[in-house]
Amino acid sequence: MRHRKARGKLGRNASHRVALIANLLAALITHERIRTTQVKAKVLKPIADKMITLAKQGDLHARRQAVQVVRDKKAVKKLFDILGQRYGTRNGGYTRIYQLPPRHGDCAPMALIEWVDRPETK
Repeated sequence: MRHRKARGKLGRNASHRVALIANLLAALITHERIRTTQVKAKVLKPIADKMITLAKQGDLHARRQAVQVVRDKKAVKKLFDILGQRYGTRNGGYTRIYQLPPRHGDCAPMALIEWVDRPETK
């Protein structure tokens, strides 16, 4: 059964949606915190958690699976070398979403998605 498996379509066709998710994921891995709309953050969260699970496996097959989704080799390197090690003992819940005030202009609900337990940088 495939109950409750649907994800948001984000008002885009399939190839545009895949490219958008790849870019959001690469930005999240690189910067460890991004500001986006709530809908995009909610679509990104389970995919980002799955990438950490692949990084924790650490083998070549998992790395190739991550490159298929992320499409940025530098981000995949950071994912496997840094983030995979950071969350090695954690069993899930690698990302968190904070709600932000609406965006000026179109009043879209905004959110901040970040990795949990990330080191604070000033």
